[in-house]
Amino acid sequence: MDKYKTAAPAVVPRHVAIIMDGNNRWAKKRLLPGIAGHKAGVDAVRAVIEVCLEAGVEVLTLFAFSSENWQRPAAEVSALMELFLAALRREAKRLGENGVCLRIIGDRSRFSSELQAAMREAELQTAGQTGLLLQVAANYGGQWDIAQAAQRLAREVQAGHLQPDDITPQLLQSCLSTGDQPLPDLCIRTGGDHRISNFLLWQLAYAELYFTDQYWPDFKQDAMRQALADFASRQRRFGKTSEQVEAEART
Repeated sequence: MDKYKTAAPAVVPRHVAIIMDGNNRWAKKRLLPGIAGHKAGVDAVRAVIEVCLEAGVEVLTLFAFSSENWQRPAAEVSALMELFLAALRREAKRLGENGVCLRIIGDRSRFSSELQAAMREAELQTAGQTGLLLQVAANYGGQWDIAQAAQRLAREVQAGHLQPDDITPQLLQSCLSTGDQPLPDLCIRTGGDHRISNFLLWQLAYAELYFTDQYWPDFKQDAMRQALADFASRQRRFGKTSEQVEAEART
């Protein structure tokens, strides 16, 4: 991944989450099969990783396959699984060489044993890298994530290790699939829709939202830098007034 000389924005999000939308529409516009859009989207993933490394982003979480995506036509789902498997096998070495640590989040139980093994192998191959944590959300849903965290805490209460009053928002957050990572500062959605589609529901409570009409395969280096620059221009208040935030910045 080539480095660019463009200066990083003064304020860089620690954690960027992206809903990669528009692959099918990108392909349809070009009279191509839908899977061609998903294949083209892999180049956009590489471009965004490059910019995140360049800017100093710590965590990048990509929404690759939602728990609702199983409802798509069987042929498309099958092609997506094959593409996911091939990408894991092909990209793991490249990621490791560029300092990227890969983690898959979501419910893996529905994937084939071959794909689950490839996930584990790719994670092991990139373990220990510290340049960027790349989290790929596969068979993931925000409601599932909150439910599995609640189930985990319920088992602790049932075992007598916790009391119900011990369960705080902070404790529940720590049990989410991203619980050991900073919360997303910026959520980007490509493709023109303005919703978060069951992605990181808890984690995005105070994230800045950035929507673009660009389809995911067209979202390359310049588009990512523009999103980061837009984030840097915003004032994040977290319930405070502008005057309070500005006073704190001066101290």
